[in-house]
Amino acid sequence: MIDHNKALKFLNDKGINGNIVKHMLATEALMAGVYDYLKSQNEPDLGGTKQEWQLAGLFHDGDYLDQVPVEQQGIKIAEWLRQAGFEIPNNVAWTMAAHNWDKTGVEPKTKMDWALFCGDSLTGLIVATALVRPDKKLSSVTVESVMKKFTTPAFAAGTRREDIKKCEEKLNIPLEKFVEITLKSMQGISDELGL
Repeated sequence: MIDHNKALKFLNDKGINGNIVKHMLATEALMAGVYDYLKSQNEPDLGGTKQEWQLAGLFHDGDYLDQVPVEQQGIKIAEWLRQAGFEIPNNVAWTMAAHNWDKTGVEPKTKMDWALFCGDSLTGLIVATALVRPDKKLSSVTVESVMKKFTTPAFAAGTRREDIKKCEEKLNIPLEKFVEITLKSMQGISDELGL
């Protein structure tokens, strides 16, 4: 698997915007958190190892560039990584493509796929919630404050709330629990996120 520092260097060398890199770090953290939660619930088939879940989160928007057509975003990154000599398992490539499935046509199937699909937009909502706090810190954000913002459609209007809510059906995780897992995971890397 890919060393974390080499992964970040790869993304920087590709010219990925720093805020997108932070989003992918947040998503990597949420993927680890959701994996651990599902494992604790004795979920039988998670669709990949914890490392694979994290890898999908870390690279899923690694091709979010103007020159990459939206239909290829989530697909190109696996090609680039393989061309650079990194081993990208097929299930990870699928998950990254499936997070953008309305454009790529690659439909989410496994728990790993759905965790990335549901969580992708949630990280942005949590960041937006932190940024309106007086100290702009994740440590000041609570599950309750995120849920309040979640039910306010005008706040972070680009948040795909319906996608996030699919966590209940596809992952069997109540929405509030999903928010809690994601928030705690992001709080654990707040220094890396600059929040």
